[in-house]
Amino acid sequence: MLARELMMVSRAAHVMQRTGLAMAGAMAGTFVAAQLAKGNVAVFSTLAFIATTIVVGAVGFYLGIDIPKLTVRATGRIDVVELLSAGGIFLAALAALVSVYGIVFDEIPPRAWEFVIGSWWFGGVVMLATAGLVGRQRLA
Repeated sequence: MLARELMMVSRAAHVMQRTGLAMAGAMAGTFVAAQLAKGNVAVFSTLAFIATTIVVGAVGFYLGIDIPKLTVRATGRIDVVELLSAGGIFLAALAALVSVYGIVFDEIPPRAWEFVIGSWWFGGVVMLATAGLVGRQRLA
């Protein structure tokens, strides 16, 4: 009975952690969307784009940050899932950091940089989501 209760508490804590990470991803997506919307590019100012940025951030952070590791293998290969997760969080966080800077200091980047920032964000969260899905599938 005690083991079952401990397992339920552990699962609840894990869900709470994952939900917090999803909220952090949504918040970072909000910053990126707000910065890109300031650039007067029609596509970036739409409600659909802003909502997509927020949802993709939440899903990417939920799936891709806490990936279960396989047992250490002596194959000498690079773990692609770990690399995707690390690269994805770096790119997404970099895009969010640049966006927060732009919002706080009221800076609008040149149009080409808006696309770069957006690419960092979407590339990063796609890498995170892919890493999370692949990492969970290979354990199954």
